[in-house]
Amino acid sequence: MQYGRFAKYYDAMMHDVDREAWADYLDGLLKEANAHDVMDCACGTGAMTIALHKRGYHVIGNDVSPEMLMEARNNAFKAGSREIIFICEDMRNLKIHKPIDALISVCDGVNYLTSLDDVESFFKHAADCLRPNGVLLFDISSTYKLRIILGNNTFTEETDTYAYIWKNTYDQRSRLCEMDLTCFVKDGEHYDRFSEKHIQRAHSVAELTVLLESAGFTDIRALHAFSNEPAHGNSERIQFVARKGL
Repeated sequence: MQYGRFAKYYDAMMHDVDREAWADYLDGLLKEANAHDVMDCACGTGAMTIALHKRGYHVIGNDVSPEMLMEARNNAFKAGSREIIFICEDMRNLKIHKPIDALISVCDGVNYLTSLDDVESFFKHAADCLRPNGVLLFDISSTYKLRIILGNNTFTEETDTYAYIWKNTYDQRSRLCEMDLTCFVKDGEHYDRFSEKHIQRAHSVAELTVLLESAGFTDIRALHAFSNEPAHGNSERIQFVARKGL
């Protein structure tokens, strides 16, 4: 199960990510699209959902993991953003009661779609949720990142409250990166151990662009994340911007 018990510790382990700067970047792209109503797909613990809500957007969050959504609701309550609606929903089968201005997916949501059929389903349902001229914003960890930086490498971290071992295996043929995460969380004088396996696919810009076009999106841009410059071979994160056709 991806993001089961790990959900409770996800925010602590993301301590090195500047989420406010990330939200500012998306805020600029959303303002460029004149968006107001936003759906945050694969919202996880709700960090971006809450950050955009505080910037004045009407935001709905959804995720397939009940455990992540529990954390998201708790975080929204603590942040004073209690009116945010969180829905347990698979991003491959999105539904919404009325069209919205923008749909976002942040921090590898599309990488977790491990087949092109799954990606195609997400794009088509995303298009159905958007108003004409609405915008789809999502980012991916690039092939360079999954294959060279993460793939076949092991990472560790130890703090006063937890430690983890993160071992990755990248398969060149399938383009899948398997991530075996073992966590040790302090419980009094002892540590509670649990493990999860995460799998991400290294999607190419070319194949994602073809699928976006097939789903009815236009004005497609693949950007070097956190900039307005085109993505390049050493981009670790790639931000896509695509507009639904009229």
